[in-house]
Amino acid sequence: MDITTGFDTESYLAELTRCFNDRADPITAIGQKAYMRNQFDFLGIKAPERRLIQKPLFEKAARPPKEKLHSLLHLLWQKKYREFQYFGQELVLRYKNQFQKEDIEWMVFMISHKSWWDTVDFTATRLVGHYFKKHPAERYAQTELWLGSDSIWLRRTAILFQLHYKGQTDEALLEKIVLSQLHSEEFFINKAIGWALRQYSATNPEWVRGLVGKHPFSALSTREALRKMKN
Repeated sequence: MDITTGFDTESYLAELTRCFNDRADPITAIGQKAYMRNQFDFLGIKAPERRLIQKPLFEKAARPPKEKLHSLLHLLWQKKYREFQYFGQELVLRYKNQFQKEDIEWMVFMISHKSWWDTVDFTATRLVGHYFKKHPAERYAQTELWLGSDSIWLRRTAILFQLHYKGQTDEALLEKIVLSQLHSEEFFINKAIGWALRQYSATNPEWVRGLVGKHPFSALSTREALRKMKN
């Protein structure tokens, strides 16, 4: 136990593990694993039930102090079952109003380890998105690094972090990001471009239509970008 805070990481994880194990469903787990293309093992707890199970551990009195969060995330990412990573990122969301400049390291860790669209998209849109609202000066430097990375997941994060920004979207940055990936043949990148532009088309359809009309986006990106727009 941490004498200073009274928080015991080992006990916290033990309680979470006990709660999850008590509600494991091997039949559901088979379907969940197949849905994720056999990338990860699951306990078989559906999202609504999982959120009820973990709710007491998210209460303010039970949560770890913020300074313990980074080490706790590493332990959660070492766990075999995917539900523990979902728990970790949903736990981080409870600290969104306390995000400091250096906390982007947590998010890069979550994006870069046990990476797949399920965790990456949550981190990109819910965590990184909020972080960059709180620390807008970091947007250009961080996304520049990610776009130059070999990691499709960091690049996907750069594309998607403004997904829910609506009228607060930085159009110049969004344009720069999507055009930097214009000739990508990676499905997860082209799908993300289309998704980001489709979402923003609800706010500024003419801007999206103009951008797509001026540049040779992939067929997938173009189709997704224009899917909800009137002809």
